[in-house]
Formats: sequence, structure tokens, C-alpha cells
Amino acid sequence: MTIQQVKQRFGIIGNSIGLNRALDVALQVAPTDISVFVTGESGSGKESMPQVIHHYSSRKHAEYIAVNCGAIPEGTIDSELFGHEKGSFTGATGERKGYFEVANGGTIFLDEVAELPLQTQVRLLRVLETGEFIKVGSSKVLKTDVRIIAATNENIQQAINKGKFREDLFYRLSTVPINIPPLRERKEDVHLLFRKFAADFAEKYRMPTIQLNSDAVNALIGYSWPGNIRQLKNITEQISVIEKEREVNAETLLRYLPEKATHSNLPMVIGGQEGANNISGDFSEREILYKVLFDLRQDMTEMKKLVIDLLENDKSGNINASEKTAMISRLHQDVDSTSLHASPDIRPTDPMSVQHHNPSSDSNFTFTESFQEHEEVEESLSLEAREVELIKKALDKHNGKRKYAARELGISERTLYRKIKEYDINK
Repeated sequence: MTIQQVKQRFGIIGNSIGLNRALDVALQVAPTDISVFVTGESGSGKESMPQVIHHYSSRKHAEYIAVNCGAIPEGTIDSELFGHEKGSFTGATGERKGYFEVANGGTIFLDEVAELPLQTQVRLLRVLETGEFIKVGSSKVLKTDVRIIAATNENIQQAINKGKFREDLFYRLSTVPINIPPLRERKEDVHLLFRKFAADFAEKYRMPTIQLNSDAVNALIGYSWPGNIRQLKNITEQISVIEKEREVNAETLLRYLPEKATHSNLPMVIGGQEGANNISGDFSEREILYKVLFDLRQDMTEMKKLVIDLLENDKSGNINASEKTAMISRLHQDVDSTSLHASPDIRPTDPMSVQHHNPSSDSNFTFTESFQEHEEVEESLSLEAREVELIKKALDKHNGKRKYAARELGISERTLYRKIKEYDINK
């Protein structure tokens, strides 16, 4: 049995290395009775692996039961899994067989196993070690021959450290671990999945299939998909039903993608936190302006230092000693003040609040005041030009690929598209 045949049989779409590796491990472990622990983010398709393992095992003709442990109330989970005797608790009007008794000889898939109460985890550990369990309200030990496949989207090590999950149970469950990669790590599969879902919804709603142009495909692949395949399917259905045009461009597609889910790997200085590992979410054009202002202030500081150096080394005699000393002192104060306030969370000054000096009406007007006036005007008037320049440089650097340009600038693709259109930037 090849991996491609497995994909066709179970409707698994994709050719990424991570997905193929997971399927390969599932096929190898299927003929055995080894416990398997499937990990992966919510919506990544973990439920497919237990079905593959059960189907290609010697237990394929026996029961296969999938249990969502997080959906069963804590007070009834033991009864659901192990059964109960009549009268064992209020409402127990009759005897009930649990999943471990019903699935004897088959397979049980425990989805979201990290949600199990600690008391139930103890019972489950006993089943794994001895194959024995006791119904709720009974003292009779029963035997079962069930293969257990567990799955979770939680960080199981963190759950163990917090005392939420038993470490010994984890080691018994994870004899063979299988990890399902998130959709953001399966870039080559995203468009394949979109086309499959689009075709399915076109058939379901009896309408032409929607298609993406090249820019929309790049935007689709560049998105982080926090909800994974489930989110992609949901958005494909929305677009299929709502959009009248059957060819979707990037601007239309981005309207359906939550901006806050866009991840950026560009180190930026926002709110006192620096570093690529601390950056996530969407940054509006305001953050670009903050970054530009911060750079401008740094440039002005360097310029002032240069002027100080020129004055200190001036031997021409055009400026008397007292004026030179006063100017140098004033510039030193400006440099110190600029350095003190050049913090990472710099905010732009309101241009309307800038107070300019009028040399003709101020008898004490000095070179330094003229220099400050020039600095304030340049900072206010050059922001748009600097922003356009940064965007053009980012686009040139990445050969017009907007996804990577947006990452370079630390903004979302949607914001970059809007800026390109606003400034009429030719790519």
C-alpha cells in the first residue's frame, strides 16, 4: 500500500514532506498493537491518522470508536469510557456498557486526551498496563483488548509540568508519536486544498468554481492559517457563496483573512519590546511612521554631533569664542535631550503643535534656533516620502513579491496593498 493510495482512499490532500512522513509512520505502525500519540494544532487533520491506522491493522473488522474527551462532562466521562451499573449514581436507571467494553478487539481514538480528569487518567493507565477496568459502581474487574490512539492540540509537556496530565500515562500513550504539521508549514498544499474545497462547494451549491489569480495565490500561501485546514475550508465556502466574480484577486481574498493572524518575522521596536520572536499580529501604517521618526531623530542627532565637531575644530575666526562656546553648549544639550527621549516607543509630534521661531521678530535668534526650526520642518514634511521610499526598497529587494516586502516592513499584506494603491507605487 503506497502513501498515494492512502491519500486517495481517505481524501487526504497534500504532498508536503511533513504530511508524507506522518502517513508513512502511520502505515508502518498500523499492523502492530502499539499505542500511538498524535499531536498537531486544532484543525490540522489529526482525526485522519487513527482511521488510517485502524483500517490497515488486524483490527479493521472490529469496532472503531472516536471519543472527544473535551466534549464529555467530567462527571460522566468515567461512565462513558468504562460503563456503569444500575443505581451507581443518580439517573443510572440501568446498566450501561462503556466504550472499552463495546470496542473490545477494536480501536478507540481518544481525541483531546489532555482534557481527561486526573482520576480518569489513572483508570486509563490501568487499561493500558493490564487491559483491566472496572465499571462505575461495580467491584468486578473486566478485561478488554483495545488499541488506544490518543491525540491532543495542547503542549503536553506544559500540561505535565502544571500537573494537569500524568507523565507516566503520557509515556504509555506515546510509544510511537506522530506529528501533523500545521498548514503554515505546508505551503505547497494550501492552494491544492483551496481548489479541492472550491470544487466541492461549487458542486454543493451548483455554481461555477471560484479561482484565484496569481497575486491571490501568493496571498493565500503567505497567510499563517491559525485555524489550519478547518479555517481554510470555512473561508473557501464564504468566498464561494458571497463573491459574484468567479476569479478572485488578492484584495478580495484579504478581506476574508483576519489581519491579526498575520505573522511577521521582522525585528521591530514597538512598545519597548524588540526582537523577531516577540513580534506577531498586524501593524498599521502608524507603526511605519513611528519607525521612520525614530530613524529621522537618530539622523538628526548624528548631524548635530557633526556640527559640534566642526565648531570645535573651526580655526577660521569667523565666530568669536563666546558665541562658539554658547552654540556648542546648546548643541550638546540638544544631543543629550534627543538621546534621552529617543526611546523605542517614540510617538510623532503633532505638526500643528510645532512652535517655529521668526528670525525677523526675535532679536535673540541664534544659529541653534534656526537649526531646530529646520529639523522640525524636515521631520514633518519627509514622512510620506520616506514611507514611499521604504516600500519601494522593500519591493525591489524581494523582486516585487508583496508577501516578503510586507514582512520586511513589519506590516500586514493588506496594509501594504493599501499603501501601494494610495501612493500609486509602480512595482
